[in-house]
Amino acid sequence: MGNRKQPFGYKMALGEIVIQEAEAKLVQGIFRRYIAGKSLNELTEALRQQDIPYDEGRLWNKNMVARILADTRYTGEKEYPKLIDEEQLIAAKEKRSNKPQLPKKTEAQKVLRRLCGTPPSARVEQSVTYLLNGLANYPDRIQHRRSPTPVTYSKTQEALDNTLEQQPIDEGNAKALILRLAAEQYTALGNEEYETNRLRRLFSAFECVAELNADLLKSTVSEVLVTRQNVKLRLKNGQVIERSDLQ
Repeated sequence: MGNRKQPFGYKMALGEIVIQEAEAKLVQGIFRRYIAGKSLNELTEALRQQDIPYDEGRLWNKNMVARILADTRYTGEKEYPKLIDEEQLIAAKEKRSNKPQLPKKTEAQKVLRRLCGTPPSARVEQSVTYLLNGLANYPDRIQHRRSPTPVTYSKTQEALDNTLEQQPIDEGNAKALILRLAAEQYTALGNEEYETNRLRRLFSAFECVAELNADLLKSTVSEVLVTRQNVKLRLKNGQVIERSDLQ
């Protein structure tokens, strides 16, 4: 309650709780205006424009207003002088409990937010849905962009060549070096080609829908790139898709 010893609207006088007239009028006005349709923000702003503080040295805030609207003592409970009717307290409580809730985010919208890095707009969501549906219609647009791999002469290759030149050949060592070289070459190739084929299969089996599909989004897209002019998808194989790629 901050610096207050009694609820706003009351004070102690000769050992008794009595009405503090100026504050009491504010309490009654708060209930009346709130029930009539004013919001907590509007009431708070109006209270900041007058001279009576809730606590000395502190500006009015929404919590102070909400505390007043929830205090049952204003109806005469616990031997407090009555300031409002019980019906007013009930009406204020019902208005607060009926406060409209923000719509819950779908799983697809949560995935999209992670891929964008920031809360996406409705335009972004519509664009991503369009791009996914477009890839479902044209899965052949998913292409593996093979980048030229520079030829390198590794230490493993050198060791293998030396082993094969020596007679008799150490077959055990040669076999181990061949397996190591194959593993190095496989690692250098990357998995883009595998991902491209996987993405084509996924989109070929996908039916176009009006709403964003969370599972498809998670399994095919690694990043959503958003600018003022455009929305692009970076697929799991590294390919970037935009609207012009599907026309």
